[in-house]
Order: sequence, then structure tokens, then C-alpha cells
Amino acid sequence: MKVIVKLSLFLLFAGNLAVNGQEKNTADDTLYSSENYVKLIKKIPMRDGVLLYTVIYMPQKKDQKYPFLICRTPYSVAPYSENKMRIPVGPNRLLTKEGFIFVYQDVRGKYLSEGNFVANRPYIPNKKNRKTVDESSDTYDTIDWLVKNIDHNNGKAGIWGISSPGFYATSSLIDSHPALKAVSPQAPVTDWFIGDDRHHNGAFMLMGSFSFLSSFGQKRDSISIKGAPGFSKYGTPDSYRFYLDLGSIKNINNRYLKYTNPLWNEMMENETYNEYWKSRSPLPHLSKIKPAVLTVGGWFDQEDLYGPLKTFLAIENAKPLSKTVLVMGPWYHGSWNRRDGESIGNINFGSKTGEFYRSEIELPFFKFYLKNSTDPLLPKAYIFETGSNLWKKYSAWPPVEAVEKYLYLQDKGKLSFERPSSAVPLFAEYQSDPAKPVPFTSEIRIFRGNEYLVEDQRIFASRPDVITFETEVLDKDVIISGKLTADLFVSTTGTDADFVVKLIDVYPNDAANNSPNANVKMGGYQLMVRGEVMRAKFRNSFSSPEAMTPNEITEVTFDMQDASHCFKKGHKIMVQIQSSWFPLVDRNPQTFTNIYTADESAFQKANHKVYFHLGASSHIKVQVIEK
Repeated sequence: MKVIVKLSLFLLFAGNLAVNGQEKNTADDTLYSSENYVKLIKKIPMRDGVLLYTVIYMPQKKDQKYPFLICRTPYSVAPYSENKMRIPVGPNRLLTKEGFIFVYQDVRGKYLSEGNFVANRPYIPNKKNRKTVDESSDTYDTIDWLVKNIDHNNGKAGIWGISSPGFYATSSLIDSHPALKAVSPQAPVTDWFIGDDRHHNGAFMLMGSFSFLSSFGQKRDSISIKGAPGFSKYGTPDSYRFYLDLGSIKNINNRYLKYTNPLWNEMMENETYNEYWKSRSPLPHLSKIKPAVLTVGGWFDQEDLYGPLKTFLAIENAKPLSKTVLVMGPWYHGSWNRRDGESIGNINFGSKTGEFYRSEIELPFFKFYLKNSTDPLLPKAYIFETGSNLWKKYSAWPPVEAVEKYLYLQDKGKLSFERPSSAVPLFAEYQSDPAKPVPFTSEIRIFRGNEYLVEDQRIFASRPDVITFETEVLDKDVIISGKLTADLFVSTTGTDADFVVKLIDVYPNDAANNSPNANVKMGGYQLMVRGEVMRAKFRNSFSSPEAMTPNEITEVTFDMQDASHCFKKGHKIMVQIQSSWFPLVDRNPQTFTNIYTADESAFQKANHKVYFHLGASSHIKVQVIEK
């Protein structure tokens, strides 16, 4: 096993991710920023009197008027010193050199802003008085103040943000200020129970949530430029060992957090999709949006793949009043912002996709809507198709030309587009033991990282608690573009279970060694195109969990999120199914219980069967583009 001990920087400065291989700041960047921008610090009053700390980088040239480009963030607008500047002052080098009034704001209750912080603060539709505030109103008040008080502005504003700042970008679309003309939610946090960050289909994303919330979830005791430190006393470089030794998830509070972390406590107190979670999703409120919207996401985003896809869909379904564009590239969380985007881990994408996005999509978008530049004529969906490594333009997403097909699980580990014909019950069976869960990576690491999403899956296929299904060698390209849905017919000896489904591209044994890592051989490589988990007790409702009846065939259907991938001629398509993905996902005790309060005694081995015969034909629903 490869040993990796790497501290992930998940706290971002205004949405700029600190990532390996990113566009590095140079002396020229520092010189350009200092010679062309001046830094202003303002405390902008909200309608309830709370002051939000705001940093403004003004172009020094006053020969024209400039639009605002705003990022509201819970991750700090550092540097706070009046004589120190962000480098570059804009989101990236291209936008900086184009010239905007760049605005960064600590959101309510974070760092030097007054007020109380609420994670994913709920939108309040009917505000009764000036004391009733949310992120929509805070954004409105910020833009209103900027337009009226900052000289040399052209009366137009744009907003962008990655991850949590992406949530604030989405929130700005609701009851938007008239000056707001262009918004770009990028990997926006959208729904912490169904698909982003904290849960996927009701299953708790343990590893990323604990490491992140141990800092982010703490309540501050004063207004300060310092954030709370995160948990660091793991005592091992091995996350698998640490979380397995932890036992029941309730021991995180008992041993480490001691019930002093309000946001972690809220996670543990809201086990189902109740009003706590529902009120925090902006999706129901994205109706008749007025600003133009550029929604951006990455196919290998380890945190927020759900957000951009569902945000774009919600806006489209509610009939926006301006143009909307979806961009999906071969990126992990936020890497499109300052990375070249040519590769992730062992996988090469054949071009500098991040640079292409910044120069050909993002920059022209903001220039057109904020500076009256040439219309870039962006398509409705600008999609990078992995496998073929091609950018595709579509008039809709999912593409109207895509045809729905089913990839059926078959007897003897086969997989095909043909429906099983046997009337005799057929199934594959495996035992899932919570004491020996399937790891999510073969690496020894204490933090999640992102490369597990492109890691070779062969090592997991050899485990007895992972079942595999594989097509014959493809005699032509198979292109999928659109939504993926898993539809499983299963039974278990327990009363609950998780089901993890992976859709995998199996390279031919003689595949060219085109990995950016010279020592990696690509022959037989198993690339995970999409992997997703479903907590079976939520199969019928995220709000009202139901126990499974032991040994009874039960249909479990769930959203695997979208994909755009070409399975090349000569490759194979594989499906892997398992019931743990640890410690990425917390362990299911396999008994019907509240997992957040369960004792170790609730955890038990269980035998699971996945069926593939007439009347119980497990399959993956895909959308295929036929040439």
C-alpha cells in the first residue's frame, strides 16, 4: 500500500483552493496587483444594523467605470492587513488583468463580520421586518451599498464562489438586486442530506465531515481574524484504523468533541430529512431568475457534484428570465479555478482543461454581462466527455439526443444491455461485516483527498464482499451523457444496509501507458466513472425511514448523479457493488436504528443478495448517445 500523510486545506480564502499543481503566484502577479489595484476596507451595514467586513480591490486607473465581481465567504477574506493584498486580487490571473472591482466579504458571523453564523442559512420568503435577514438579503444590501458608495462603478455586479461561497452565489439569485447581472455558483453547496458534502442519499460522509466540521462547526467566542483549529490528534496516519477503532459514531462526541461543536451536534440530532435540512436548500426558491447564470462543476468533485447539477436543473425547470449555462469538466473540487486541468492522479485528459475554461468560458461570460463585451455565444451545456477527452456542446442537459438504456446485471458476473430472460431466481450473494468494511482507497491516508475518485479499482474487486459484473469487450464506442440511476433488487438478513454502486471503465490489457505518472501501467486499469452510496432505509423516503424485511426481495432505486463518458471500443464496462465504503462513508450497523446514537452492539454481519432475473432485474439506467 502507498502511504500518504497529507493535510488537506479545505478552508479556502474566498473560494480559492490551495491545491497541488495550481497556477502559482509569481513576482509579476504581485507587481501587477500592486501597480494596478488599491485595497479598501469597509464595514458594510445590513438592514438589521449588523456590519459585514468587506475588502475591496479597486483598479487604480480611473479612465473608465468598472463592474463589481463579488465573493462572499465563510473561509476568510485574508490578508486582513491594510497594506497586504491578495495575489492575484481576482479569482485568477485572467480576471485580474481584465479589470473589475473585486469584492470579498466575510459572511455574517465569520471572522471580522458581526452577527451570528448559520451554516447554509435558510432563505426566508416572507420577511416581516428589517430584523429578518438571510443570505439573499445580506447580498442585496451589500450590492446596494457598493453601487451607491464606491466611485467609478458602472452599476453592474457579478457574484462567484466555489463550494460554500458557491452556496452564497446561489443565494444571491433569490430576490436579486437589480444591479446583479451575472452569477456563477461553482460546486455550490446545495443540500447537505441528499447529495453534498455531509450526506449522500442519507448516508453520512464520515471522514470528510469530521475533519471539516471539527473546525468549521465550532462557535466563535470573539470577532477575530483567526479561525478555530481542527481536530489533529489522530495518533495514526491511517484513517481506516482511526475510524474503525473509534467504534460507533457517537464516540466522536464522547471522546473528542465533547458536545461543544454546535454544527456537529446538529448533524447528529437530525438523522432524517426533516425541516432542518429542507430549509437549508435553495433549490425550491430558484424561480424566474433574472441574472445570467454560469453553473460550474467537476466530474471528479469529491464534495459537491450534486450541487451544480441540481442547481442548474432547478433554475432551468423554473423558467429563468436570462441565459443559463452549465459547465462540467474533468476536475476535482474547485480545481478549475487555478489549475491547468490536464490530469488528476493517474488519468490524463489530453489538454489544459482548466485554462480553456478560464479563457474561453468564464472570462467571456463575465465580460459580456458586466462589461458589454462580445457575446461568447455559450451553449446551454458545455460538457467535457471523459474517455474521449473532448469538449461537447449541447442545447440542453441532459442532451435531448440521449437515449435511455439499461445496463443489466447478469448471471456469472456478466453485464449487458439485454434484459435477463430467466424466470428462475438468480442472484449474487456476499457477506458484509461492519468489523471489516471495504476501504474507499488502497492508500494509507488520514485525510480524504481527491485522487480516490480516479484510483484503480482492481484491488477492491478481489474482496469477497464486493461483487462485480462486466460486459464483453466493446466492439464500438459507448457514450453515456446524462443522469445515472441504480435500480437494484436486493435482500438482506438484516433490517438495513448500504449499497454502493460503482460504474467502471475497464481498460484493455494492452492500453497505452499515457498516465502522467511514469511508473503507472494502464493495462487493465479500472477507472471509476461514477460511484454512489444509498442507505436502504431511505429507499422510499428520506424523511420517513423504513426497515427492510429480512430475506424479502426489495427494490432500492437511487440517483447516482450524472456523467459524460465514452467507453472506448476495446474497453469493457464494469459494475461493482458493495455495502461499505469506509471511512468515506460511516458504517451501517445493518440493523434498523438511529446510527448516530447506536451502540456497538447494534452492528452485525449480514448476507446480501442482488437479484437479476425476470421481475427482479437489477440494472443501471444510463443515457446513451448513439453515433
